Amino acid sequence: MDDIGQALDAVGPRLRALRRDRETTLSALSEATGISVSTLSRLESGARRPTLEQLLPLARAHGVTLDELVDAPATGDPRIHLRPTIRNGMTMLPLTRRAGGLQAYKLVLAPGARGEPELKTHEGYEWLYILNGRLRLLLGEHDVIMEPGEAAEFDTRVPHWFGAVGDEPVEFLSLFGTQGERMHLRARPKRKETS
Repeated sequence: MDDIGQALDAVGPRLRALRRDRETTLSALSEATGISVSTLSRLESGARRPTLEQLLPLARAHGVTLDELVDAPATGDPRIHLRPTIRNGMTMLPLTRRAGGLQAYKLVLAPGARGEPELKTHEGYEWLYILNGRLRLLLGEHDVIMEPGEAAEFDTRVPHWFGAVGDEPVEFLSLFGTQGERMHLRARPKRKETS
């Protein structure tokens, strides 16, 4: 068997492991890729070799590169090449590469990018941490200005909006779960009181 054949034969178990690690069902993956559940099952079991037309949407859905999916030889470049999305003055850089579950993003909002506040709601739960600049967060009846080092978490079913304050962009991290997953914070152990 040639190297290409061996690489393609190894894709099935890798696909199954990626899907299970990300706790994604075949149905959810089918919906995300447009590949039928039966074809996905045959690919994972090794009963069918993947085509490039199947590998590209699978890599995208799993948040991995095509090289990772087919276990291409390392190029010596350790960097992760993330692709930012830029929309209406907001740069969104995904920091996680998995389908489903909690997602992490670095966001940069230009001053005035969000326009006038318009509160919205959607399913999910969000956690924000300010890196640079100042962020105005409208959340229900609250109007809060957040500064570097401050964090907020909230149910996104509560009407909310956020935007940059002043003439500087704001950079922040966002952890978001579409199913309402909450972040788990660990508290520091209590200090023993000395007498």
